[in-house]
Amino acid sequence: MNRQDLQTIIYAEKAKEQNNKYKHKLCVCCGAGCISSGSEEVLKKLQEEVVTRGLEAEVEVIATGCMGPCNQGPLIKFLPEYTIYQKVDCSNIKEIVQRQLIEKKPIEDLLLFADSRTKPFIDAREDPYYKKQMKIALKNCGHINPERIEDYLVHDGYHALDKVLFQMSPEEVIAEIKQSRMRGRGGAGYPTGLKWETVYKYVSPQKYVICNGDEGDPGAFMDRSVLEGNPHRVLEGMTIAAYAVGATKGFAYIRGEYPLAIKRFELAIKQAKKLGVLGNNILGTEFSFDVEVRIGAGAFVCGEETALIASIEGKRGTPRPRPPFPAESGLWGKPTLINNVETFAGISPIINNGGEWYSDIGTPKSAGTKVFALAGKINYSGLIEVPMGTTLREIVFDIGGGIQGGGEFKAAQTGGPSGGCIPAEYLDVKMDYESLTSLGSIMGSGGLIVMDQSSDMVDVARYFMEFCMDESCGKCVPCRVGTKMMHDLLKKICEEKGTRIDLERLEELAVYVRECSLCGLGASAPNPLLSTLRHFRHEYENRITE
Repeated sequence: MNRQDLQTIIYAEKAKEQNNKYKHKLCVCCGAGCISSGSEEVLKKLQEEVVTRGLEAEVEVIATGCMGPCNQGPLIKFLPEYTIYQKVDCSNIKEIVQRQLIEKKPIEDLLLFADSRTKPFIDAREDPYYKKQMKIALKNCGHINPERIEDYLVHDGYHALDKVLFQMSPEEVIAEIKQSRMRGRGGAGYPTGLKWETVYKYVSPQKYVICNGDEGDPGAFMDRSVLEGNPHRVLEGMTIAAYAVGATKGFAYIRGEYPLAIKRFELAIKQAKKLGVLGNNILGTEFSFDVEVRIGAGAFVCGEETALIASIEGKRGTPRPRPPFPAESGLWGKPTLINNVETFAGISPIINNGGEWYSDIGTPKSAGTKVFALAGKINYSGLIEVPMGTTLREIVFDIGGGIQGGGEFKAAQTGGPSGGCIPAEYLDVKMDYESLTSLGSIMGSGGLIVMDQSSDMVDVARYFMEFCMDESCGKCVPCRVGTKMMHDLLKKICEEKGTRIDLERLEELAVYVRECSLCGLGASAPNPLLSTLRHFRHEYENRITE
């Protein structure tokens, strides 16, 4: 299929959308979170009820990806009103259809956030949960059917790819990404444009692009939701990256525990090939690029790029020393670009709107938006996307609805098992790379676990250390032995058998493991310990003997 054929299809789909006979669009969240709450049964019952009422000519019912507030599911969103009903079960369907579609009188008790907000909004966008967000990577998640490429095309899908192939050189694409000041969303925050430029400069007949979807942090589900809710956005970002750096082959490495994400991404690949936006001679040009899915086997360490590369190659997933970096010698020794799911999901908006547009969002050193997975002792856990620099207080209390049961905020863990704990006195910290690092934490991939006064910070550190100990690949002694020793000492203190000498030994070990480990797993494993010691030292001292 050439460019003209695609534009004809897009024009036809947009015309069909504008002349849509349906007066209402009913979106049922069928992301993994809502599916676990029974949304597939709700979807089926809703479709049946619409037919029974004779409304199928004016009401369209579709399955979508994640809408955000996962613990309130199953969710049904009514468009164009943008009314969202929460915790829906099959017994509610008849009443919802009758009241919302026939009588035009929403059921206030079932509206999203009606259980704790003083004012439930009929238009959910007026609620602080949505009002304080800005969706770029998550745009159209929860609004389109992720299994129909036509839905993606209607919302400017593959427009950015068309633009780069016919209007931009690889150098111009890289310059646009550099101007955006986008930093990799996988955790390290390395400038995306600079990484692309490095891979571009290496001359090789074969280069690769890898999408890292091996999301292993406890409580994290950002990448899963993007892959489930808008897989073509990620695929388009990978294809643009391949054009920019000169790659012809790509791999999406997706966590094996994400079967729905794998299914929808593989379907997206098939649809894109059929449409001619992936495969040989894309849109009639000389550029060819193909993508395969590789399924991770559950090793946390394979989120580290060199371990991930080894796994794709069929080897044991263990890190290797760097340099050489993957940009020079990656997959099968060839120059390789690796970005995570959220990074690729942000590429097409930058191309469509310009790098300057993206750089104006966020803070001077942390541009754009960040997706966070809210979990823990918070009223509205789920997926959010906010401009960089949004404060922790805004996320926890305005968006997240505060602490469960009216409790008192104690700390927030950012960055997963490699991150740190931020105490209540720093609730007004800006959520950007530099501010979190200054407090002994990290941005990480976007996990954010909220804790109340019932949380034992020593036990929190022990839990994350146990996780790192179990997930260590064992290749280097500092990580393999050091995490075990630190875990045993933390366990001893939790059991109130530790001494002051044990506490001193813990701090010494933390520095040794951080500075001497081969990869990021070991280097960051002491972070929860060090941050809790920094901000909650009294809890350690209260449990040790002299």
